[in-house]
Amino acid sequence: MASPALLQSSASSFHGQFPLASSPFSVRLPYGNPRNGCGFSVKASSEIVLVEKSEAVKTDRLKTTYLEKIVPLLKEEFSYQNMHEVPKIEKIVLNCGIGDASQNAKGLEAAMNELALIAGQRPVKTRARASIATFKLREGQPVGIAVTLRGNLMYSFLDRLINLGFPRTRDFQGVNPNSFDGHGNYSVGMKDQSVFPEIRFDLLGRPRGMDVCITTTAKTDKEGQRLLALMGMPFREGGGPHCRAEEEEAQGSSF
Repeated sequence: MASPALLQSSASSFHGQFPLASSPFSVRLPYGNPRNGCGFSVKASSEIVLVEKSEAVKTDRLKTTYLEKIVPLLKEEFSYQNMHEVPKIEKIVLNCGIGDASQNAKGLEAAMNELALIAGQRPVKTRARASIATFKLREGQPVGIAVTLRGNLMYSFLDRLINLGFPRTRDFQGVNPNSFDGHGNYSVGMKDQSVFPEIRFDLLGRPRGMDVCITTTAKTDKEGQRLLALMGMPFREGGGPHCRAEEEEAQGSSF
């Protein structure tokens, strides 16, 4: 067995040969299989302020980060005169559709329990507004479940979605930057809820997905995307409000 002095000298010589490099402002990482000639790049910007290890043990760290770091950045970038002009997240709505809810009461209850574990709040049943004979659907029958998150539960879920849910998603390549509704609100779908650590895979029954609708107070999609990007939302490169604005300008100049 090597002596402690020898191990210490080896470690010091190793660090001397390979000094620690400072983190760059942005880095482009290639993904995909280079043999097949396919791949994509993800831009990791140092402006995302949520990745500090010292904040990992804090409760409501996303809310604290927003108030202390993100608000000053947005106020300076968009030249807001008033503190209340800075966009913020108002609520997050989770929707899960269950087609056979009327015939499968146990499946509906299991889906409600799983969504309650993920969101930290008991969901409610969504019912059909009209009768559709083609789908054997009657007015008032349950067709899915939904839950609306606000306050600390909202920030806690968004933190777990960004830092746990998306990285554990299979073949994840970033979220679509074109899913804004024109008023700063963003929607994204997930195919499998088992990416959240609250769901035990061995007890998971039928795989279920859900829709996540993030409502913000932003007036434009550009402000809404900037708000979510600073919080760590992994948008894919290309597209987004900037590219749509350029396309509209190009189409207007062509006529």
